[in-house]
Parts: sequence; C-alpha cells; structure tokens
Amino acid sequence: MFSGIDEVDWASMEHAYGPADDVPVLLRGLASADPAERESALDGMYGAVHHQGDVYACTLACIPFLFELAVDPDVQDRGSVVELLTSIGGFDLDEDDDEIDEDEIEGAANYAMAAAAVTAGAGVFFELIADEDPGVRLAAPLALATLHRHPVRVLDLLRERLPAEPDEEVRLALVEAAGRVALRHRPLAGRVVEWLTLLVDRERAPGLRLAALAQLARCCPDALPRDVVPVVSGLLRELRTAPGGAPDADLDTEPEADAEVEPEPETDPVGCPDLSRAEPGAAPTLVGQLRALSAQDSAGRGAPWAADLLRTLHVGLDDRVGDRTALLVDQLRSPDRWQRIDAVRMSGGLIRAWRGSYGELVALVGDQLADPEPRLAEAASHVLEELFSLAAPTADALAARLAADPGGWVKEWASGPPGLGSTVKALSRLGDARAVPALAAALELPEVPHDVGFAVAHLGRAACPLAAALRRRLAGVPLDEGAYDRASPLLAGLTGLRAGEATPEVLRVLRGAPEYRGEWLRTAALRALGSFGPAAREAVPELRAMLRRPGTATEAAEALWAVAGDRDAVLPVLTEGLGSDQVHDRRAAAAALGALGRQAAVVAPRLRGLLAHDELWLRVDAAIALWEVTGRPEESTEVLLTAWERNRHVRVRVAECLARMGPVGPASTAAQVLRAELSSVRRHNALDGGYGSHDTYEDEKLLALCRQALRGTGKGSTA
Repeated sequence: MFSGIDEVDWASMEHAYGPADDVPVLLRGLASADPAERESALDGMYGAVHHQGDVYACTLACIPFLFELAVDPDVQDRGSVVELLTSIGGFDLDEDDDEIDEDEIEGAANYAMAAAAVTAGAGVFFELIADEDPGVRLAAPLALATLHRHPVRVLDLLRERLPAEPDEEVRLALVEAAGRVALRHRPLAGRVVEWLTLLVDRERAPGLRLAALAQLARCCPDALPRDVVPVVSGLLRELRTAPGGAPDADLDTEPEADAEVEPEPETDPVGCPDLSRAEPGAAPTLVGQLRALSAQDSAGRGAPWAADLLRTLHVGLDDRVGDRTALLVDQLRSPDRWQRIDAVRMSGGLIRAWRGSYGELVALVGDQLADPEPRLAEAASHVLEELFSLAAPTADALAARLAADPGGWVKEWASGPPGLGSTVKALSRLGDARAVPALAAALELPEVPHDVGFAVAHLGRAACPLAAALRRRLAGVPLDEGAYDRASPLLAGLTGLRAGEATPEVLRVLRGAPEYRGEWLRTAALRALGSFGPAAREAVPELRAMLRRPGTATEAAEALWAVAGDRDAVLPVLTEGLGSDQVHDRRAAAAALGALGRQAAVVAPRLRGLLAHDELWLRVDAAIALWEVTGRPEESTEVLLTAWERNRHVRVRVAECLARMGPVGPASTAAQVLRAELSSVRRHNALDGGYGSHDTYEDEKLLALCRQALRGTGKGSTA
C-alpha cells in the first residue's frame, strides 16, 4: 500500500494551513490500527486537505491513495474513506455559470479534475456495495449515485441489492441513493419514482416505506400519495410499537448524578472513539466531536434514522405547510418522547421559514414545557423564544415553567457574560408581566445578563417596577474599560422604559465614558436620553456641548431634538451629517432629519440628491426622510418600491413608511406589491442553511405593516 507516496513532492503543495508535507502522515494514519490515530488523520483530511470542501493540488494527489485504502479489507473505518472520496469528487460545477472570477479559475479546475479522477475510479464502489463491513456498505450507495458515469447500472444494482441487504440502515441508504440518482439524472426520475412507489405500497418494513416516501418527496413530490399525512403518521406508530421502538424508558431511567454506573464501552455504535473518555491532554477532533454528538443524540432511540427521514420529507413537501403542520401535530401528540423532541425541532424550522396558521402546533410545543425530560422541555423553550407574539398560546405554560425552574432564569457560560434563559426571554417577548420577577432577580446578580435590557424593552410598561433597580445598578457601574459591557444592558432597559427619572445616572455615564468603547457607550447613553424626551431636560447643556464632538454629533442632535425640540441647534449638525464620507453617518443623519418633519423642509434638495446614491439602504433612508420633511409621497414611493424588489431585507423599513403614509390606493403599484407579499407563503427573510433569532419576528412585523398600509390606518407624517 502507498506505493510511490514518498515520490510525490508534497512539500511543493499547500493545503488550508500551509505546506502539505504532512499529508503522507495523514494518509498513513487512515490505515492505522489505532482508532484515535485514524480519527485524528480523518480530522486532518477534512480540516486541511479538504477544508470546507475545497480541493487543492494535494487533495488531487491523495485520490489514488484513498482508493487503495477504500478497497483494502485490512483497513478499518473504510466507510469514512469512501465518504471522503465522495465529498472530494462529488462537487458539481454550475454549467450555467460562465462568468468565473479570475481568482477562481484554478479552484474550478481543481474541482473538475477531482470529479474526473474520482469518477474514473468509481467502479470499485460496485464491489464495495456488498462488502463485509456494514460501514462500507452504508457509504457505497451514495458514492455510486454521486460519482458513477452509468446511472442506469447504478439504479439496477440498488434495486438488486435491496432484498439481499441484512442491515436496516444500509437498506435506507440504498433508497436514498436512488433519490440521488433521480435528482442528478432527471430522465431516470420516472423509473426511480416507479420503484419508490412500489416500496411504499408493498414493502412491509415501516422504516423502508418511510424512506421511500422521503425520497419521493425529494425528487417528485407530486407522486406522493394524497393521504401522505395519515400514511406517515401510521408508519411512525408502527415504528413506536416495533421491538425496541419505544425509547421512553431509556429517557426516564438515566442514572442519578451521584449514582455509581458501570463504565460504558469507549466506542459509539459504529466503532468511533468517545472523546469524552479521551486520555487527559488528548486534543479532541472535530470529527470525533460530531460523532460523539450524533451518538449521544441516537442513544436509546428505537429508530435513530427516523428523524433524518422526516426532515428529508419536510424539505420535499416544501410549501405544503398544511401537510407539514399536520405531520408535526401528530408527532407532538406521540407517546414517544424522541418523536416529540424531533417534532419540536422541526416545528421551529417550519415556522421560521414558512407563513401559516400555527396556533395548534405552537400550543402543542408549549405542552412539552411541562415534560419531565429536560431535553424535551429545553428544546421547546428554545423554539418558543424565537416566536415572539406567535408564542401567545403558550403564555401560561411558559409562566408555569418559569415559576417551577428559578435555576433556569439565567444561563452561565464558560466565557462571556451570563444570559437570560429561553423561558424568560420567550415570556418577556410576549409582554407578559409574569417575567418581571425573573428579571428582577437577574438584576441582583453580581453580573447582569447581557440581554436583560432587550427583555425589559419588550415588556414595556409592565417592567416599570424594574426602573429603580436599573438606575441603582447603572449608578454603580465603574467607568473603566469594562463600562460598556456592564452599562449597555442597563441603558437598553431604561431606554425601553423611557425612564426619565434615570437622567442623572445616564448623564454620569455620558460624562465619564472611558476611552475604550467610549463612543459606543456615549451612543447608548444618548439614545436613552432621547427616549426620555422632555423628562431629560437637565441634560440639555450636555447635549448642546456634544453637538461639537466628532463621532456622536448626530446622536446628540437627535437626542436634543427629542428632549428640547431645538431646531436651530440641531438642523445644521444633521445637514452637515448628510455630507459625511461614511454611508453609516449619512444614513443616521437622514433618519434624524426625518424626525424633524416639516421643520427640516429646507434639506429636501439634499435628500433628493441622495435618491440616486449607489448604496441602496441610504437611498431608502433618504426617500423616507424626504417624504417626512415634505409630506409628498410620490417621488419617495418609487424609490422605496424599487428597493423592495432589489433587497428583501429592506422591506420592513419600507413597509413602515408606507403604513405611515396613510391609505394606499387599491389600484396603485404599492398596493399590488403589498398584496403580493401577503400572498406569499415563504417568509421574506428565510434563508437556506442559516437563520437569525429575530427572523420570524421581523417577518410577522412585515405582514402586520402590509395589512396596516392596505387598510390605511397609518398615522401620517411625523411632522
């Protein structure tokens, strides 16, 4: 094995972390008899040689040696090698993308060469599909479906192998590979769908039928049975009643923390080392951590693969929100806690990406808060935390959990400041006063949670009893290098309460802000004073003085206008801000001028000149300010609607303005845009492969603003 490996000039190549002269060690490590060494080598291959899917010259040079490893029966964990080869060779260059950046040409060539090299050797996977090692058989079907040049042969082999395969998880992989063939080779989709449909209709094993349904949803959702929801629900019931399929006992009988337990084997179910039991000083690998997490999540499950099948099914069902909701409702009523944990997690993903009627689903998620299994209750509270007003059906359940678990009010972290627990945040975001005791307790801690101010702001007037504690803690903040981290949550809370009585404490911070992060701290203090309005009149001299201070002049002017309404002092500063070299400063000045309304009409030409600026967000802010200072919507509306189409993330800001403009003509372009948004099932800010904690909140806000604008219930200009 490895004949010629030392003849390769590895030192002349590079990988993600420098010279590739360590690659031979990694390749030999993959053949080691030591599980820890194999894992470390695999981690190095993914971390450096195939970093985040990249293909380097050294990656190409590895391919022949990886094939040697894959076919040698004396090598252990060969399934991981097959997966690595599949990843290296399975990248699809977009044939429609004929504009490749000059810097990307070499990378694109490497991807193409890797695909050609691995595909050329993919015939070995035909033999590996019947290998004695179940891990190899598990990886081989997807490798064939991804890499082999003759998909008809691959599909025939998958069908032939299924009846002979004894391992259930490998059988599922054979079905998944058929779905991959259909997606990659659309002319074969009809044959794949025919086979999958037969499996759904005639196969007895519920897991295999569920896998066939998942792949149907993935490659041809129109071929799913009309009664897919009751069919899947029935299969889940069969899985629960199958031998070993009711894992509640495993969840309920975890050992007490102080109990003596027998040591467990140091490998997970597929022979991977358990890093939690690694020797002291051993560096945990990313591969090992992922395997350990997977093993931990699968422990005790009767059908650990069912969650992945259901996720695949949900992805395939796409915008069929009603069907997806009904499936999750059924899961959340299951006696199997694992099925409910999976359903809670998938409910969060569904609600985050799609609009729908979720009252019943959310209420059932809330029911899980009372479950004695901590993983289930914690998963539910995390989902509800992100739902804001949509979590209203669970308010009582959240309050009950909050009262029952004072230890969960605040979460401590290994590094960084503490944060509020999910239940506290979820209840606060509902504006429910029952969160106040938890926030009061948090304000008495030596270190105030970093997010307490945002929770107070969502509670609004219900949090007024916390004003005294916020003032007291702010008065005691040392004005040193850590001042911003300690004071900003308190300032955010006082800003949300508009607590003008805290003006002396805020002025202390404003005057004594240290050099480190001082501008950030002064900005937070100025926003607080601005929120206080005329109640902060004693701050006027300080605000006037800060109009001449670089960095915070716009914020000082904005606060001075809110506190004293001094147009003559504020207008020159904000007008100057419109000419700043920094787009951020220009945007801030435009927004502040809009707050002056008609009293800033003199700057209309300057704002009008920004409507053609290259920066879209500045165009939007200028258009909104122009309407606010002139009261004429025509020229602003055109800019706003153009921005709406070009950048979905600007839509909330645009909709806020349209709603304040007053009635939108039913035949106008604006009305058509708003109605189109309301008719969309997909959330405007839904991202594939990522999300933000406020995505659902922002989209629900957008929908409310669209309805408001169409009803014409806006309050008009801020003049």
